[in-house]
Amino acid sequence: MVSQEQRRRQLAREKFLRQQQRRTSARRKSRMRNSVIASVLGVIVIGSVALYTTGVLKNDDKANVGSDTTPSAAPSASKPADPCGKPAAGKVAKLSWKKEPAMSIDTSADYTMKLATTCGDIGIALKTAAAPHTVNSFDFLASKGYFDHTKCHRLTTNGIYVLQCGDPTGTGSGGPGYTLPDENLKDKSLKGGVYPAGTIAMANTGQKHTGGSQFFLVYQDSQLPPSYAPFGTVDAAGLKVLKKIAAAGESTGAGDGAPNATVVINKATVTKS
Repeated sequence: MVSQEQRRRQLAREKFLRQQQRRTSARRKSRMRNSVIASVLGVIVIGSVALYTTGVLKNDDKANVGSDTTPSAAPSASKPADPCGKPAAGKVAKLSWKKEPAMSIDTSADYTMKLATTCGDIGIALKTAAAPHTVNSFDFLASKGYFDHTKCHRLTTNGIYVLQCGDPTGTGSGGPGYTLPDENLKDKSLKGGVYPAGTIAMANTGQKHTGGSQFFLVYQDSQLPPSYAPFGTVDAAGLKVLKKIAAAGESTGAGDGAPNATVVINKATVTKS
C-alpha cells in the first residue's frame, strides 16, 4: 500500500516532469521563432545592402543641383504643416525663345530682384558686373512674367542645402529655350568649395554653359564644385524665408525632393537701383 508520503513524492515528481516538458517545448518554440526571425532579418539586411549599393551608384550625381528630373515624392507618415500661403490667382506663361536676349541692362549699375513668394518676399542683390549675361537674362525673363506663378520644385536637406526654382514646368527639365554662358565661377565668396548661405546661383545639366532659367537659393553653407554661376546674394529677410521652407522638409524623406511647403513665385521683378 502506497503511503501518503510516497504519494506526495510521486505527485511532486510528475509535476516536475510536466514543468520540464513545458520548458523544453517553450525553448524549442523559441529557437524556431528566433531562427525564422534571423532568416527574415538576413534577407532584409541583404536586400537593404543591395538597394543601398545600387542607390549610391545611381545617385552619385545628386550634387548636380541642375539635374533634369525632380525626385518622385513618397508619402510621409507625419507631414508637417504648410508654413506658406495660397498662391495668387493666375497661370504659368508658356514662353520660349530661340536665343539669348540682347544685352539691355546697364552693366555698371546695381540691380535687385524680388521674388514675391507664397512663403514671403525674397530680396536679392544681383552681381551685374560679374554676371552680366545672367542678370540681363533674368531682367528679360522677369519683364515677360516668365517666373510668375511657377513652383519651386526641389528642396535638398542632406549634404547640400538649396531650394531650386525657375522651371515653369515644375519638373526640373524646363527652360527658356536658350542657354547662358557660365559666369563668375571664381567669385571670392566661393571659398574652400563652399557656396555660402544666401547665395543664388544658376542650375545646369552638369555640362558647361548649360544654364537657362533654373536657379538655386542656398539656405545653409553647401559643399559644391564651382560649376554653378553665382549671380546674387539673398537678403536677411529672404534667408529667413528660405529657412522656414527648409524646416518644413521635402516630400521623399531622403533629403532631395519637392518641398513640403507650397513654394510658388507669385511675381518676380528686377529693378535698377
